Amino acid sequence: MKLHEYQAMQLFAEHGIPIPEGSVASSPEEAEAIARRLGRPVVVKAQVHTGGRGKAGGVQPASNPEAARQMAQQILGMEIKGYRVNKVLVTAAEAVVSEAYVGMILDRNSKRPVLMVSSAGGVDIEEVAANTPEKIHRLSIDPVTGLRPYQARKLGHALYPDPGQARQAAEILAKLHDLFWNVDASLAEINPLATTPGGGILALDAKINIDDNALYRQRRVAAMRDLAAEDPAEVEARESELSYVKLDGAIGCIVNGAGLAMATMDLIKRYGGEPANFLDIGGSSNPKKVVSAMKIILSDAKVRAILINIFGGITRCDDVANGIVAAFAQLKPAVPVVVRLAGTNEKEAAVILREMNLPCGDTLDDVVTRAIALAQAPAWA
Repeated sequence: MKLHEYQAMQLFAEHGIPIPEGSVASSPEEAEAIARRLGRPVVVKAQVHTGGRGKAGGVQPASNPEAARQMAQQILGMEIKGYRVNKVLVTAAEAVVSEAYVGMILDRNSKRPVLMVSSAGGVDIEEVAANTPEKIHRLSIDPVTGLRPYQARKLGHALYPDPGQARQAAEILAKLHDLFWNVDASLAEINPLATTPGGGILALDAKINIDDNALYRQRRVAAMRDLAAEDPAEVEARESELSYVKLDGAIGCIVNGAGLAMATMDLIKRYGGEPANFLDIGGSSNPKKVVSAMKIILSDAKVRAILINIFGGITRCDDVANGIVAAFAQLKPAVPVVVRLAGTNEKEAAVILREMNLPCGDTLDDVVTRAIALAQAPAWA
């Protein structure tokens, strides 16, 4: 679960991390009122769950309240990478001397949180890692002992030669570490962490992702979820208890089991195709899940063929076949569908699908190559 910047800023403030003064607005008039209250130049920032806001024109300075209203009017309603802007954050404009990066993320390889800092802030950390990796300092944190004060001080000095600023940075790192644990975050990031002419340090941006598996015990944070700002297909998938990740390809995939789903996507790539999604219906035999999965995939205009690959263990192939029948009756897909059902009750499933004249395959290689050919056919170009 992703938080908006203004929500992450709120959590920063509650944990003692210094941030610029500001508030969120849903209308140009609210943005003007906030700027008037602050009584100084401001920055108007689009609130969307994606990066690249500045490059898209979603971050604009405003020298007075009237300009703040105009900037908000310009930003509200715009789309950034497919996400519509419904809110803007209006914050006091701060004079910046230098920018650094601070981030904490869960490293699945070491099964530990990793704290990363870099003196090269204000740009994508991926660019720094690719071009100047020596500027990134990493610390793998023992989950039992947590971040030790001496470790925070060492990272602080890696960012700033000035002892006072290094001390401030160490305090912010300690607070970010506590926040990360307290809200069950999978990512907590400050970019940039800025120094001011007076020697102070502020978090000028905030990004927090929450582990979905912990939301049951993070009810206050879970209540911050903005469904209107999320991909409707991902929202529907979550409500239908499906594991779904949208990709950029043309072949929609409906598979049971994460491992089989990954293998299916790998084989599509091997034969020259591009998967449109990862979608795992799990071990349930409920035909409604197949209908929901088909509906989600058909909502993607890029999909030119659908590949259904089921290996029935707990999942019964005949139930999946009945789900396919129901999906065709309700949704009437205009794109071709290729099916492979193997395992429990596969013979019964074959009879059901034969009556629908759906192309079926015995091997995964067979259905993958068929799906790619259908997706690349001129009729779907």
